[in-house]
Amino acid sequence: MVQMASFTGFLRTILIILLVWYGVKILIRLFAPYLVQYMSKKMQERFGQQFQHQQQQTDRNRPKEGETVIDKMPHQEKTSDKKEGEYIDYEEID
Repeated sequence: MVQMASFTGFLRTILIILLVWYGVKILIRLFAPYLVQYMSKKMQERFGQQFQHQQQQTDRNRPKEGETVIDKMPHQEKTSDKKEGEYIDYEEID
């Protein structure tokens, strides 16, 4: 059974859609500053926590006063494998 939509029903539907659209726009304009402020506080807290975590790690790695620390790794001698061939430097001739 196919029913035909009335013109007044169509206009009422369009009017409802427009009212909802403008109502959402008005609500967004009212609440957007609070939402942005809330999000900025959360981001600030997150960055603060990351900075504190990073600071704690550097404090743990920092040597205590009077402690001797040697950062240089001992020199390791290169061992050549006998299986490798000798490197020959060459130039290409055109």
